[in-house]
Parts: sequence; C-alpha cells; structure tokens
Amino acid sequence: MPALRPAFAPTRRRGLAACLALGLLCGGAGPAAAEPLPQLIARAKRSVVVVGSYGLMDNPRFGFRAAGFVVGDGLQVLTNAHVLPAETPERVDRTVAVQVWTAEGSWQLRSARVLARNPGQDLALLEIDGPPVPALRLAAQDAPEGTSIALMGFPIGNAIGYVHTTHRGIVSAWSSVSMPASDPSGLSPRAVRQLRDGAFRLMQLDAIAYPGNSGGPVLDIDSGEVVGVLQGGAVKGTKEAALSAPTGITYAVPASTAAALLAEHAKR
Repeated sequence: MPALRPAFAPTRRRGLAACLALGLLCGGAGPAAAEPLPQLIARAKRSVVVVGSYGLMDNPRFGFRAAGFVVGDGLQVLTNAHVLPAETPERVDRTVAVQVWTAEGSWQLRSARVLARNPGQDLALLEIDGPPVPALRLAAQDAPEGTSIALMGFPIGNAIGYVHTTHRGIVSAWSSVSMPASDPSGLSPRAVRQLRDGAFRLMQLDAIAYPGNSGGPVLDIDSGEVVGVLQGGAVKGTKEAALSAPTGITYAVPASTAAALLAEHAKR
C-alpha cells in the first residue's frame, strides 16, 4: 500500500463556505431530470467511498470501518461518527483514511482528517487529500413517507471485497430516536444519554442494510439526491435497546441534519 499523501491545508474550508453561501450545500450538479436507476448507480459510485483507518503497524494496514460519501467541494466526506477509530494521541502511526473509486476503475487510498463530529446524531464530517471527487447533492427537503430510495455501501465490508452494492426500498416512516422502554433494565448507557439529550427525527426505511452499509447515502431514486445517511449502529442500538432481538428495521439520519453539520463547520 503506498504511503499516504499529506492532507491539504485547511484553507479549502473557504470553498465550502462559499458553496454554502450560494445554497449549494451538497455541491455537485444534480441531474436535470430523473435518471434510470442503473444510471443513478453508475454516477453515485464515484462519490461513495470506503472509510477506515491506516496503521503502519496494522495488518492489513488499511482497516475497513464503514461507507461514506463525498459532498461539498468534493473534498468533504459524510459518514457515521460511531465508525471512526478511537482517538489515541499516542498512536501517531494510525490515522483516518478513505479509499475513493477512480475513473480508471480502481481504489485509491487518501489520507483524511476529522473536521466535525456530532455523536448525538451519529454524524461525522471528514476532509480528504488529493483532487476533488464528484460530490452528491443533499436534498433540500425531508423525503415524505413512500419515497422510493436506494442504499449504497459495502455490505459485510472487506469480507466480500469493496464492491459498491445497492439495495432498494422506501421511506416507511418518520420516527424518533428516543423511545420509552417498557422495561428500564433494557436501556443501554447510550440510550440513557440519548433520552437525556432529547429526541430527534430520523427516517425509518423498508430496506435491508448490513454491516458495511453504515455511513452510506440514502438516495431518492426520482431526484438522485441524498435524503439520508444510513445509520447502522448507535441509533439502532438506542431505539431497540429494550428488545431481546433486533427487528431488522433500517434507520437513517435525514439529510437536513447532515446539512446543518456542514453549515456549522463552514461558519468556523
């Protein structure tokens, strides 16, 4: 694996701020008309990345964590906060890293750094080095129930290789992340923290997702825009903490929440 290149200077933030000021929160030109699903998948692949860690002492050196997708000026990546490796200042040999799919049809390793985290809503914003990558557009409005959606990610991660995989479904409901448990003993520490911090809305999807899909985009099939960030761990663990077995329901953080994270970072 080639050595990682140094990250660009933080001055690139100004490009994102200008993009936000013009109302282009998601960057990237969206399609003028609805695309057939095969074309949407082919276009989105360039924007969906592999998120992981790169350790000089690790074997393999790149460790898979989750999916993510490019937004903004083509150098920002949205993913889940819970999938990022724990911060260990004494481990200078391990960093956050991202693999992007090139036009030549191969994976390219990029170094990355964390720009912002929102653990409560399980979102993280990264910045990658190298040339810009085609960005996906965040939807300006929440997707109503019944919206046809497609999920893209890397189910089971490197167990079957880094292959972009797409699943179809619909937005089945809008729900709250904080739900009362019938038995208080079923509440995990994470659930207790979420109840204390307050509820927020999230999308419930009638679509199957697997480990490795976390952090990937939820695409509106009709518009081609991102309507949510797939959430496969913390939210599910909070909502289903009182259950003895998982329900298989898939959740996603709405694009409006992700847009707020980008806007907050751009103000800094």
